[in-house]
Amino acid sequence: MGIKEVISPANQDEETLADQKYPLHRNIVATVFWVGEEATEENDYITNRESIWDTHWLESYGGVDNPDQRDGWYPQGFIPKENPFYLALPYSDFEEKQQKGNLNFVPWYHEPVADNVSLVKNRWVKIFHQDKVCFGQWEDAGPILTDDVDYVFGTARPRNTFGLKAGIDVSPALRDCLEIGTSARVDWQFVDEEDVPSGPWKQIITRSDPNF
Repeated sequence: MGIKEVISPANQDEETLADQKYPLHRNIVATVFWVGEEATEENDYITNRESIWDTHWLESYGGVDNPDQRDGWYPQGFIPKENPFYLALPYSDFEEKQQKGNLNFVPWYHEPVADNVSLVKNRWVKIFHQDKVCFGQWEDAGPILTDDVDYVFGTARPRNTFGLKAGIDVSPALRDCLEIGTSARVDWQFVDEEDVPSGPWKQIITRSDPNF
């Protein structure tokens, strides 16, 4: 079944949606992933027991973020140690546990940072789907790609050609907040933390550095 294209929330004008500080990425295919997801054909055999920045992501989070057994915004059985409103975008500032040399693509890069500090991990993202607006933190790289700078930080379309050609992965909590099911088209843009409103996405905020 195809994925229906959506229009940005009708109750917000263009100026509100497209904060000129960061590009607004429109009609991007979003798919669902979760901490502890096993490698399968559907995710190109990529396990999510670890993330691009945390080889112990499952332990750092506190357990498997089961998408089917939920207790409100949380998985059943435990309260996550990290924000359940997380997402993945196809860029990482680390490769083989070392900082990449292309940090200049990151809009908020102004000066060199310590070798163990990520410029993009934990960054806030605003996501729109129909009349829903939700916020989450960037905690992994993907879908599939890890260096799509022209899309993530620019205005190009996603380069991913696998499966549904998704350009963003969202957690079960974001899935439920946005009411997207297993996949949908969304709009998204970066947002500074001081501009993130109160909501369930602020009950637990992830502030951890890369953990290799």
